[in-house]
Formats: sequence, C-alpha cells, structure tokens
Amino acid sequence: MKDPEVEEPRGDELLRALASLRLEIRSRFPERGPVRPPVGESEWARLYTDLRRRIATLGMSERSGEVDEFGMDEVVVDRARPILDLLFDRWFRVDLAGAAELPERGPALLVANHSGLLPWDGLMLCQAVERFHASHRRPRFLVADWLITLPFVQPYLARLGGVRACRENAERLLSTGHFVVAFPEGVKGAAKVFRERYRVKRFGRGGVVRVALETGVPLVPVGIVGAEEAHPLLFKWTTPARSFGLPFVPVTPTFPLLGPLGGLPLPTKWVIRIGAPIPLDHLAPDAGSDELLVSRLTEELRSQVQSLVDVALAERESVWG
Repeated sequence: MKDPEVEEPRGDELLRALASLRLEIRSRFPERGPVRPPVGESEWARLYTDLRRRIATLGMSERSGEVDEFGMDEVVVDRARPILDLLFDRWFRVDLAGAAELPERGPALLVANHSGLLPWDGLMLCQAVERFHASHRRPRFLVADWLITLPFVQPYLARLGGVRACRENAERLLSTGHFVVAFPEGVKGAAKVFRERYRVKRFGRGGVVRVALETGVPLVPVGIVGAEEAHPLLFKWTTPARSFGLPFVPVTPTFPLLGPLGGLPLPTKWVIRIGAPIPLDHLAPDAGSDELLVSRLTEELRSQVQSLVDVALAERESVWG
C-alpha cells in the first residue's frame, strides 16, 4: 500500500529535476574540443599516424549484414565467385569426379591431402562442391592457426568461408549441417618440398576421426592433384620465417624472385577425386576414447586419400593438362 503522507512527484516536476541534473553533469564534465595534433608535430608524423589507423582497419570495411558467426560474408562470396569460377574453369581446369558420393544433405567431414601455404586447395574444393553437389551449399574449410593469424589474411579467408582449425569449430559447423573440409596433414602437408609431392603425410593424432565419431557424421576421403605444382616448393627458409610468424618462408621458381607476383599460382591441371564415405554409424559415440580404434581408422582414412591421389595422378595426362 502507498503511504498517504508521501506525495508522488508530478510530471512537470520530474522533467525539471532531470533538466537540472543534466545541466549539473555538463558543468562538471565539459565537452572536449576537437583533437589537435601535438605542438611541433610535423606533417609527416600526422601522415604516419593516419596511415597506421587506416592499415589497422584494412579489410574490415564494406561488410554486409549477412556475416555469419564464423565471419563468412555472402556478399563477398558472391563478388569473388566470378574470379573463383575463372580459376576453376580456365586457370586450373579442374576435373572433378565423385560428387555423387557425398550425402544428399550435410553434415559430412571431407578429408583431403594438403599442399602449399596458400589455401588454393580448400577454395577449389569448396567451389567444386558448391557447383556440382545437388544441395549447392558452400562447404566451410578449416585453416591452420599460423595462417589464419597473419595480418590481412584472416579477414579475407573468413569472409570466403575459412574457419580456424580446431575441434570446437568443426563440431559447431557439423552440428548445423555444414559440409566441412579438413586437411589433417597440417603444416607437414604445406611444407612438403617438390620431390615429396603427393606423398600423403601422417594425419596428426586422429582428431578428424574423433570429431566424426562424436558427431556421427560420415568421413569422406578426397584426393587433390595439381596444387603441389601450383606453388612447387624447392626448399624452405626457417630462420627468417620466425619474424613473420610463419613455420617457414617458401622458395619457389617465382617467389621471392618475382616479389608479390610470386604469390600467383601456376596454371597447372587439377584433378579432384571424392571417394566413398567411410561408415562410422555402427560405432558408439564414445568410441573416440579407444586409441587403437582411432589409430586404425585414421590410417585407413589416410590410405584411402593416398589411393585417390594415385588414381588422379594416373588419370592426369600432364602437369599442364
């Protein structure tokens, strides 16, 4: 019950009280004037400060409202699609087989061999699945930590569908029905020199198998041929790479000889082969704790990827198509 002796403030009194409070706050905290450069600061110093500010926000402008929780921007993907189609059809002339092996709908975990510092293989595989699978849904590809954290790289890769490679991200993507592309060779695959091309390295500690077992999604092996010659790695510089946060600095026929132009891939002939999914639905979700089972399935998966690579190499007439 209201106390009859306490009167509620009327509306006009309340407005006057708020106005008085606002004036009091303004008097105690005066407005700041425009920011002026320090006395004696040169034009070059102001230019340098402005340049630093612009570089810090490079790649973060012109974002659309369609960015998902992992940073993929449908507007950016639509703008990049003509370039990706040009690379797919004219530059790499990708020959794809096995798209029908994928489930009619996601989720599924695609596991492929890896090569090169730049993720051309992930972009081309996503382009292939989006164009030729019945769902026409764009997969998401996992990117290693050292690449996703490089300056200027992370914003563009994320907007094109790249996601930091970790177990939690893979599980979240699969739980929402996505096709996810993983490269379990990691740095070992990216660091292969030309004489070791198309020799699939060991698949880490079985992380992709554990994710597939716990989420109940099929494992789909994929063999990619062509990416190894797009940036043929002659040898690696490891000492100067530490300054840039890289595992190594690649030396190819065009890089660093041609500078930034050396980052352009060579127009090699690509062949992508998608294999039959490895059935895991008969296994319990807690089977991931069985180290022997995980090790056996991981080696079976690596062997199937290697077989698909060997078949693709035999089908390709030459490096240049």
